[in-house]
Amino acid sequence: MELKAFEVAKLIDGVVEGDKNSSINKLSKIENGDNNSLSFLGNSKYNDFLYKSNASIVIVDKSLELKKDVKPTLIRVEDPNLAFSILLEYFNNQHITKTGIDSQSVISSNANYGDNLYFGKFSIAEDGAKIGNNVKIHPHVHISQNVVIGDNCVIYPGVKIYRNTLIGNNCIIHSGTVIGSDGFGFNKDSKGNNLKVIHNGNVVIEDDVEIGSNCSIDRATLGSTLIKSGVKIDNLVQVAHNVVIGNNTCLAAQVGVAGSTTIGNDCLIGGQVGIAGHLKIGDRVQMQAKSGVLKNISDDSVIMGYPAINYRDYNKSYVHFKNFPKIMNFINKLMKKYNDQ
Repeated sequence: MELKAFEVAKLIDGVVEGDKNSSINKLSKIENGDNNSLSFLGNSKYNDFLYKSNASIVIVDKSLELKKDVKPTLIRVEDPNLAFSILLEYFNNQHITKTGIDSQSVISSNANYGDNLYFGKFSIAEDGAKIGNNVKIHPHVHISQNVVIGDNCVIYPGVKIYRNTLIGNNCIIHSGTVIGSDGFGFNKDSKGNNLKVIHNGNVVIEDDVEIGSNCSIDRATLGSTLIKSGVKIDNLVQVAHNVVIGNNTCLAAQVGVAGSTTIGNDCLIGGQVGIAGHLKIGDRVQMQAKSGVLKNISDDSVIMGYPAINYRDYNKSYVHFKNFPKIMNFINKLMKKYNDQ
């Protein structure tokens, strides 16, 4: 695929500075861009690379002042990082063009699907499944009974989607993820044996959600585990039964959320955060990596540590923690002096 500078500018709402017919057929980093490639300058610490870049086109901030002439054609935009993300998506979409149903896949006669479906080798759709338009189901995907998948979704190899799961439009689910598995719940009988709690609910995933590889999202005991619109989930995340995750919240790798917790909108949850069950997390909460959240958190909080506390309080406490050996040494000297008197 080849794009000219004026075509790129139209895609990202930019202004061309230089040869508007300069062409590219690939994307590259600013450090090693070569002929026919497009790079971007999204961080000022990389500015020097612009002056020695061999890239054909570089996206830059509209306010960037040049120290000397540059070889590439420039496209000036409001936000180079956002503009480059748009191009990454554009290039990626050019590769997601497969259509057709592989002869070694199985779609039940009681399942329905829309136009432009790609259904890969050894994938299965069981009775009652409904698949929208322009959906790409890669090989070895299992879609159980009564699953609904909206338009423009991409399901990568090895994903398993249990019964009654509802998935909205424009969702991406990466390899190895399991959606709708049993929640982790047991009761004790009179002899102390663990009796499994049957989970009869489902998982509902709204529009524009992306879920990374090897995640587990458990279905509800009753009702729904709910992932709201715009949520982004990294790899290796566990979401337990009856959890609700609010709009546009982001969860980094290895986060674990215990059952029946509700997380608000626009939250940022760092890697390896553990969140206890039956909690209410407010909107716009930021949780630093490895925090352990054991109580309800109010809107706009920034927390850290285990148990998690206010981020600034944690940093102040950490200063004392680092100095604790010195403090104890000082106390021991005072105690020795006191005991010697």
